[in-house]
Amino acid sequence: MVSREHKRSAAALHEKLHLLRSITNSHALNKTSIILDASKYIEDLKQKVQRLNQDIANAQSTSSNHDQNALPPVQVTVETLEKGFLVNVLSEKSCPGLLVSVLEAFEDLGLNVLEARVSCADSFRLQAFGGENDEEGESSIMDAQAVKQAVMLSIKNWNETNELHD
Repeated sequence: MVSREHKRSAAALHEKLHLLRSITNSHALNKTSIILDASKYIEDLKQKVQRLNQDIANAQSTSSNHDQNALPPVQVTVETLEKGFLVNVLSEKSCPGLLVSVLEAFEDLGLNVLEARVSCADSFRLQAFGGENDEEGESSIMDAQAVKQAVMLSIKNWNETNELHD
């Protein structure tokens, strides 16, 4: 009796491990490796959920800012590169004067625009590579978040200025 029940539970365990292996896309053959792969898979899923929650929070924040300040939906991303930052600003609406505001933010931060692509026709698209101004041997430590905040502030200020003129 015990032997038969032991075989059934072993078969059930084997079936569950096989299912776990297929769900997690694991190629492992032994129990320990399958469980380790499943653990890694769960951690990856947790990170994806955190990123999605953060994206949702950012979208809601942007949406509430849009509702409060009538800001056009503007997407800003900043990547840190070896010697500077890659800044992308995108709005589905044309934003006359926004380019000047963003370039002033670069100047205020001490960033030189080394290369830029801009389109302001039906939408606003800016892709700019900015490097830190190293005059007089000064090397300030700046991070992508500070650059993004400065660009977002320039967009907010631009919007407030446009609302005064409307």
